[in-house]
Formats: sequence, C-alpha cells, structure tokens
Amino acid sequence: MSIATVMGRLTLLSLILAGGCTSRDEPAGQGDAPRAVDYVTVRSRPLDNGLTVSGRLVPREEAAVASQLSGFQVSRVLVDQGELVTRGQPLATLDDTLLRADIAQQRANLVQAQVAAERARQEADRVASLDKTGVLSDEAIAERRLASRTAGAQLGSASAQLSAQTVRQRLMVVRAPVTGRVLTRTVRPGDVASPSAIMFTIAADQVVELDAEIPEQRLGLVHVGQAARVTLPSGAQVDGRVRLVSAQVDTDTRLGRARITLPVRPDLRPGGFAEARFVGSGPPVPIVPDAAITYSADGTFATVIDRNDRVSQVAVKIGRRAGGMAELLDGPPVGARVLTGSQDFVLPGDRVQPVPMRTPPPPAEAR
Repeated sequence: MSIATVMGRLTLLSLILAGGCTSRDEPAGQGDAPRAVDYVTVRSRPLDNGLTVSGRLVPREEAAVASQLSGFQVSRVLVDQGELVTRGQPLATLDDTLLRADIAQQRANLVQAQVAAERARQEADRVASLDKTGVLSDEAIAERRLASRTAGAQLGSASAQLSAQTVRQRLMVVRAPVTGRVLTRTVRPGDVASPSAIMFTIAADQVVELDAEIPEQRLGLVHVGQAARVTLPSGAQVDGRVRLVSAQVDTDTRLGRARITLPVRPDLRPGGFAEARFVGSGPPVPIVPDAAITYSADGTFATVIDRNDRVSQVAVKIGRRAGGMAELLDGPPVGARVLTGSQDFVLPGDRVQPVPMRTPPPPAEAR
C-alpha cells in the first residue's frame, strides 16, 4: 500500500470523526425539559424556640374537702368521683341525732337564763333610787346591781352556746367549697368525721394544667403568656398558654417548672402525662427552612427562583435557628421563592420547573 493511499484513508477517518463529534455536541441540552425543583417562600413569623418538654396533668386549683366537726358519723354520701358539683352543693351529711338533743337542752338553758336575768334586772331597778336614803345598806344595793350584771352575762353565755350548736348543725352537711369536678372520694357511710380526714378532692372550675419540667439551661426560653402546643396521651393536640414559671430550680434534678393552662375538655384527666412544644412569641422575622441554606468556601447562600423560573444565588446572613427554621438577617425578601435541597443540581441561570414544597401549618401564635 502506497504512502498516498494511507494518508488518504487517515484523512477520510479524521473527517468522519470530526463530523460525528459535531453532530453530538451541537444539540446537547437544547431539547431537555427544565428540572423540577422543590421550593418554599420566605415567610415572616415569630421563630419557634424549638423547646419540647413533658410533664404531668394537674388541676390548676385542687380543693380538699373535709368536715369541720369531729366525732360525728357520716350518714350519707351524696356524690361520687367524676361528678360535676357547684359551689355550696351538699356532698355528704353527718348524723346529727346527738347534736339535736344538745340543742334542745341548750334552748332550755337559754330560757332559764332569760328568766334569771329578768328577775335580777327587776331587783336592781327597785333599788335604783335608794342610794344614800338609809332604806337599804349600800352593800345590799351593790349586791343586787352585781347580781343583775351577772345574770345578764350568764344569759349572753347561754345564747352564745346555742348559736355555736346551731352552727354545728349547719356544718352537719358537708358542702362543696368550689364549682368543679370531683376527682377523688374517700369517705363512706359509717366513717367518723375528722378535720384531718379528706373526704373529697375537687378540680376547681375543671381547669387542668400541664406541670412541665424544664431543664435549667433552657428555663430562660419560657415566659408567662407564651403559647404552647400540648400533645395529650390520646394523641390529640390542644393549644395552651404559660401561666406560671417557677422562681427556683430543684437542687437535685436541676429542673425548673412551668404551668401551662389548657382549655376545659372532657378528655383532660389529671394524673396523665403530656408533652408540650413552646411557640415563639417575639416579633415576626423572615425565616426559611435550614435545607434552603447552602454553605461553601465562598460564603452562605440561598438559591432563588426569579419570575422567569431561572435560578440565581443570593448571599444570606443567618440569625437564630429553631425547629428546623433559620432567621434571615440579610438575604432574599419575604415572598421570594428559594430552593430546598436541589441547589446542587442546578447552576445559576438555569431554567427550572418550580414545585411548591408542602410545609407544616404555622404555629397557633403566628396565625
């Protein structure tokens, strides 16, 4: 084979290869559809502090009911555990048989004291004008006046004793001191009443609170009036509000406490455990998910989609973080569309197909 023939074939091969490369490179990417990307909009709302705690459900005010009398037997119990009662409603009655006999005797004593006091007063009136007349000695006159005062005092004592017995008779009916739900009943007919023996406990006004335990280092994130989303043992969620933050920390557990007042519901049972997530209540700030932030050697960026569905990188400055969200101190404005997780698959200037990312609903404080 001659040198000319070989050179001709090599030239032809190079032309074929050059033509093939041109045909492959020319239309590259020209007909591809835009990449679908997830995005969220920059929103303005208070930043959730991300604090989740647990605790026990307790009544806000628990009234302990006991008899003010001692030594009387319980004759009837009128309510049971779980019942709703109103302030002043009878809960139990005591046997007043002996008390009624004492009251009858005391009334008789009062009548005798009234008669004695009237006789002594009349005797004192007879000698009222006999001073220095010589009809009676000064000693006799003084004795009659003193006897009248003594009879009057005895009448007052008898009246007071009858009043005390009458009060005891009213106390023979044990009444509810508050309106609410009966939590416990420990009294039975036949028990002997005593001020130290608790008969009932009542949740005042049926208001239940979450007694939440909070680590010492995070106690400063909770304040009175702050909103909280409480998850009950059943899985149901209710919105509560912080009523009280403890003024001290337990020296053994290093835990503080917060009381979260919950709405009145029939499924709130004191004694159960629940979980609370506190909601930020500061001023609204621009926030985006942490997934929308890109970190590189050149700085911190967010990938923004413009009105023509083209992407670009915008430098951002991050503030606080909580609950998977980040505060934007500087960056795209509220309402701007930013990518979440697709930043590494697109380049500035690329056209994309934006797909809204489903985000959880805003907390109750922000709505």
